[in-house]
Amino acid sequence: MSPVVVPPVGARIRQARLERGTSLRALAREIGVSASLVSQIETGKSQPSVSTLYAITTALGISVESLFDARASSPLVGASPAGSLPHALAAFAADPGRRIGPLVGAGERETLELDSGVVWERLGRVPGADVDFLLVTYRPGGSSAGSGGLMRHAGTEYGCLTSGELILTLGFDEYTVRPGDAVSFESTTPHRYRNDGEVPAVGVWFVTGGVQ
Repeated sequence: MSPVVVPPVGARIRQARLERGTSLRALAREIGVSASLVSQIETGKSQPSVSTLYAITTALGISVESLFDARASSPLVGASPAGSLPHALAAFAADPGRRIGPLVGAGERETLELDSGVVWERLGRVPGADVDFLLVTYRPGGSSAGSGGLMRHAGTEYGCLTSGELILTLGFDEYTVRPGDAVSFESTTPHRYRNDGEVPAVGVWFVTGGVQ
């Protein structure tokens, strides 16, 4: 698989916000973060956590995948130079018609590194299938919500942990997920994953029915 051009995710967020006539402060107020954080994300100076990324796309009524569509034809506002992000925040190319696979080598995965020690690696994609097939890593101290709060988003998720240990907070319940354990729930239920251990927690996740 040839290397994927890294699209400027922050610029795409700003483009979507401007197209909907939403001010930076209004978006920040709606998702419960500071306007300066939204500004830093839009300019590529900061990386969103998993929960913040989902909150932004939900508020703007767009899919997470649309942020990684390398075929966008309209000019991007405030695009940052290629390679300016310390991590390839936009390494996924989510062209709905693009197939990833049928075989993806271990060194060929598209990677999305988020704030708070979370890494998503795309394992494959079948055109027309509304599912993210991911290898997910939570580094020691990593959490899906950097603020410590719970997150919620459209869809359903299924996961199986292969190594390490995760704490899953799901609604009012808390579960310890160990190697070989599997989880499945509606993502609209407030939830958070965190790694309180000293080794990375790694697992395979399927997330279906994201924000459209």
